[in-house]
Amino acid sequence: MSFEEIEPKKKTFIGLGLGQILSLLCTGAVFSSSELARKGFNAPTTQSFLSYMLLAIVYGGIMLYRRQTIKGKWYHYCVFALADVEANYLLVKANQYTSITSVMLLDCWAIPCVLVLTFVFLKTKYSLMKISGVALCIIGVITVVFSDVHAGSQGGGSNPVKGDILIVAGATLYAVSSTCEEFLVKNANTVELMTLLGFFGAIISVIQIVIFERSELKAIEWSAETAFPFLRFAVTMFLFYSLLPVLLKTNGSAMFTLSLLTSDMWAVLIRIFAYHEKVDWLYYLAFGTTAIGLIIYSMKEKDKEEQKDEQRKLLDEEYGETVRVTL
Repeated sequence: MSFEEIEPKKKTFIGLGLGQILSLLCTGAVFSSSELARKGFNAPTTQSFLSYMLLAIVYGGIMLYRRQTIKGKWYHYCVFALADVEANYLLVKANQYTSITSVMLLDCWAIPCVLVLTFVFLKTKYSLMKISGVALCIIGVITVVFSDVHAGSQGGGSNPVKGDILIVAGATLYAVSSTCEEFLVKNANTVELMTLLGFFGAIISVIQIVIFERSELKAIEWSAETAFPFLRFAVTMFLFYSLLPVLLKTNGSAMFTLSLLTSDMWAVLIRIFAYHEKVDWLYYLAFGTTAIGLIIYSMKEKDKEEQKDEQRKLLDEEYGETVRVTL
């Protein structure tokens, strides 16, 4: 069964479930990245390099086994990989300069970017109901920000202006990356997409590491404590990239971007149950608001053609009934 043949209700459940799995994986990657930063590992591109290598090796091996030919254009994949690598780099780097409150608030910038890009380039149309779902999701994230302010947990950061600029740039590139991936995954093979993302992502990462991160790598003291979160980050991102095309095929990049808004809330739940920390009650309100927004956004609406078909059926039934009564 192809993705196009899946029933609308099943697509909704798949979208909601996969979106939250991806959000949890994103949260796990952030925790691993934070752990590496605490251990003095300040090489964002090196951190992502292994995940791209895993994609290239695993999916490239599948392509070779199947003897697949490349259907898409190589430069499309190169642009996609470049946007993805730089988005990862900028957002990891931004955490060094600004507060978690600013990160959560400015990360919302990716949502209007995705809506505009998919509308312009993919001709995706958004109804009033979907826009209201987006608005609820954003309100949920803003509630998280207010809960941070209320609890007094936010920090100013060493250079907030620089950090905020990096976040806006990174969120914009994430919007470009997810829109490119939605286009490619709907017009090419998923195995091909993952292979070439890994291939070009690894090449771009190596170039960037050689130019910008050689001194940082020399200063890193490798040990089991550093290697474990490094490998955990790579495996988590590999799973993240592997599941993402399924969500993009069924629900699109806007749904993916909205789903990631709950990653900060999953982080709060991990802090509650794993680290036994107390959090502000507004977090629960924020999670519920965002969840409702996601459900509203993912709900299937009848398009104009379906409405016309139903009207024709009703008219045909009424006309047929009139004919039978007359006879």
